[in-house]
Order: sequence, then C-alpha cells, then structure tokens
Amino acid sequence: MQGARFAFGPFVLDPGAGVLLRNDDPVAVGHRGLKLLAALVERPGEILAKAELMDAAWPGRAIEEGNLTVQIAQLRKLLGPAGDGEEGGGEWIATVPRVGYRFSGAVEQLDGAKRKRPLPLPDKPSIAVLPFVNVGNDPEQDAFADGLTEDLITDLSRNSGLFVIARNSAFAYKGRAMNVREIAEELGVRYLLEGSARRAAGRVRINAQLVDAVNGDHLWAERFDRGLDDIFAVQDEVTTRIVEALLGRLTAPPPRNRPKNLEAYDLCVRARRLMDDTPQAAREAHLMLTRAIARDPEYAEAYRWLAMNHWMGWVHSGGPTEADRSVALELARKAVAIDPNDAGCRWVLAYLLAYERSFALADVEFEHAIELDPNEADAWAALSDIAVLAGRIEEGLEHIAKAFRLNPFPASWYYLALGQAQYAHREYEAAIETLRRDETYRTSSRRFLAASLAQLGRLEEARAEVELFLVGNPDFTIRHWATTEPFRDATTLEHFVDGFRKARLPE
Repeated sequence: MQGARFAFGPFVLDPGAGVLLRNDDPVAVGHRGLKLLAALVERPGEILAKAELMDAAWPGRAIEEGNLTVQIAQLRKLLGPAGDGEEGGGEWIATVPRVGYRFSGAVEQLDGAKRKRPLPLPDKPSIAVLPFVNVGNDPEQDAFADGLTEDLITDLSRNSGLFVIARNSAFAYKGRAMNVREIAEELGVRYLLEGSARRAAGRVRINAQLVDAVNGDHLWAERFDRGLDDIFAVQDEVTTRIVEALLGRLTAPPPRNRPKNLEAYDLCVRARRLMDDTPQAAREAHLMLTRAIARDPEYAEAYRWLAMNHWMGWVHSGGPTEADRSVALELARKAVAIDPNDAGCRWVLAYLLAYERSFALADVEFEHAIELDPNEADAWAALSDIAVLAGRIEEGLEHIAKAFRLNPFPASWYYLALGQAQYAHREYEAAIETLRRDETYRTSSRRFLAASLAQLGRLEEARAEVELFLVGNPDFTIRHWATTEPFRDATTLEHFVDGFRKARLPE
C-alpha cells in the first residue's frame, strides 16, 4: 500500500510521510507508535497478534512484550475516545485478551497519489540540481556523474542571490521517476537543473537543461563536448549560464581551488560518498583521500574531507583521542590555507576549533563560512550544535531549521543535532519523536533519547535505550562526555548531565 493514506474519525494517517493529522493539525506521535498504528489501520477489524505488531514496530529485534503495551497505551491516549458509531468500548484500538489487538474503527483509504502540502518558495530564485545521469556503458562512471552534480551544487550554492538545495536531498531523487513539478514541490524550489554525462576515451559529453517547474518552460539548455581536462571549465560555464538565467547578472564569488590531477579528483569524489556510512566505509574513504593528497598535495577539498574522516573516527570509536584531534585540526587548517574561499573547509575548521575550546577563533570561522556560502546546510547544522552547547538554544533551533530547509532529506547527524536542541529547549516529546526516526535511531543519538525519556519519568524506556546505546558505545561515561564536548554554558551542561543520570548512563 505504498503511498496510501488512511482516514478515520478526525484523523488522517500518512505512513509514508510518517505523519498523523487531527483536523489537519499534526499529532506528536513517536516513530514506533506510527508503525503500530499503520499496521492496525491497514487491516481494520482484523486481529493482529502481539508478535506481528512487535515485528512491525521493532523489525528484526527481540523486545519485551511490555514495550508493545506501553506503545498501545500511548496511542490510545493520543487518539482519545472513538466516535459514537465505533466499536471497542469507546476506543479505536481494542484488546483481544491473550492474543493481540485490532483496530475497531471505520477506515477509509484515500488516494495514494495525493501528496503533502508543498514547501513555500524562498524569497529568492530557488534551484535544485538533480543527479546527472550516466549515459555511458561503464557503471564505474557513475561516480563521475555524481561528482559533476555535487560540484555544480557547490558552485551554485556559493552565490548569495540563489537558494540552493543541498547534496543529500538532491541525491534522494537518484534513479527515481518523478515529474519535475512533484520534485520541486517536495523540495520547495522553483527551478531544476537536470542533465546527463558521458565520459570515455579522454573526453566528456554533458547535456544540461534548466527547467521552470511552475510552468514547465525550459529556460536554458546546452550540450558540451570537450576534452576531459576541460571538465572544470565546463562546470564554471554551466554555473555562469544558470546564474545569468535566474538573476540576469553575474556576481562571481571568489574562485574555488580545483584539483590539478584528475585521478585525485576521482578518488575524492568516491570518498565523499562514503563519509556518512559505516566504520568500514570510513576506513575506505581514509585510504582514498590519503591517495588523493599524495597525487595532488594542493587539493584543499581532499584535506577537508580527510579532516572530517578523522572526526568521524571519533564518533565510531566512542570518543576523540588526542592524536586524532591533533591530526584532524592540522588537516583542516591546511585545507583553509590552500583555499580560504571554500566554505566547507571553513566550517570544518570552525567545528574542530570549538572542540579545542578555541571559541573565539571558531566563531570567526563559522562567520566566514556562512558569508562565503549562505546555502551551506552542513555549516548551519554544525553551527546549531555549537550554539546549543554555548547556551544559545533558541539560536541553535533557528540554525538547525535553516539546515533542514536547505537539506530536507539530510544525513542522520542532522536529526541528532535537532534532537539535542529540542532536549536543551526542554521539548522532550519532540526530541523523542526526532530521535526515534530511522535515520538516527541506531546511532549515538540514543543517549539524548534516553535523557528525554528520563526527564518525562519514562524510566523503564530510558534504561532500555541506555542498554542499547552501551552496546555500541561500551566505554561511554558521563564524565568523559562532559569534559570533551565544547560546552560554554554551565546551566546547559548540568541539564544534559541531569538527564543522563536519570537515565542511569554510567558516571
């Protein structure tokens, strides 16, 4: 029933979007609750066994039956009494003793093609660059087409007159057949750049077209057939044409550092696709980036990603070592020295400086990054993290909201930053909903989920999350975390420590 929505009483459930509405207003229901409700309303009147429901909400996991009981109780509280014509003793979800549960209300399946409300357009020309299609016979050239897409996103993003959707969200549409209006509405942009690339025998052929998704007009289209050595000149030309088409003028940002070695470029493109993945993928990325730098010692972006790769090593290993911190910081400084006009290099350096408690320098670097590229979603997300730990919680919430608007389908760590900000703002229910999303649930963000549950007095759930968190982070202690995180505000620090202690994380 992919894409289907279900109406019952005053409610509309959209399982695909993870949304429950009551009279068109969102209902704050957690991830597990949504899964359970979807399983029940998809088969109204049927008795669903407890094991079947637990598998729907906790797929592939062995859990205590009490967890299901808690979730059903919370759903009943959220839904309230059923209408007069409904069965089940006034409840939407009826208990079948010793067997399971059934949904007792009347359910109407709505048109699955109906989509959620489009995002409002920004107050400046807005664009998303869709993944360029590899039209060659060699699947290995997929990375080249992806790299071309990413570079065009970066080049357009640096123009302050445009609103540009980030890489993660653009690549959510790779290989998906959708019309341009649907994509534009989901991303909240007016214009889409789409195209294809073919690389063979030392040459590259690129087709690109700029589409106005509102009326379907093609504003610009061109074909480039050049030697491979001209690839960066082609990228610059495409960027120039798009900016001129959308703004009617060209205010060129400072030039960006380009690799001098195409093999180094290919290695960097492949490595950055692995940055948000598993520890094994992070090790592969480390080897690729090290080789890229060996082939082109003045390639700023390779240093930037290698610095981030070391930082991701801290995340996967449970905490930074002094050696990793020193190496990562040195690499980030090298990246900025090579290319001071690269916003990505700037915000990575800013983030690492904050962890060294060089707060004044970190603030300056963040400011430079935003000036160079106001569309750099990762910079806004990282800045949110640092602002919250500085006690500037409202500011942190504003920053992460900007990050999500620029990157509606982000990497998992955005949800960690959002959940952390919500916890700091004492929005515990919202934090729980955020941190139970599939994107972030199995990561180190579980510590904030446990603290949020504990602050609401849901201690059994909190301690269950602590046990799961410690499986992946066996060396975690509150003391080590509190001393390594870049807090600037004692009250905020104490609030986090209080939640961790209530959840019974190790001291």
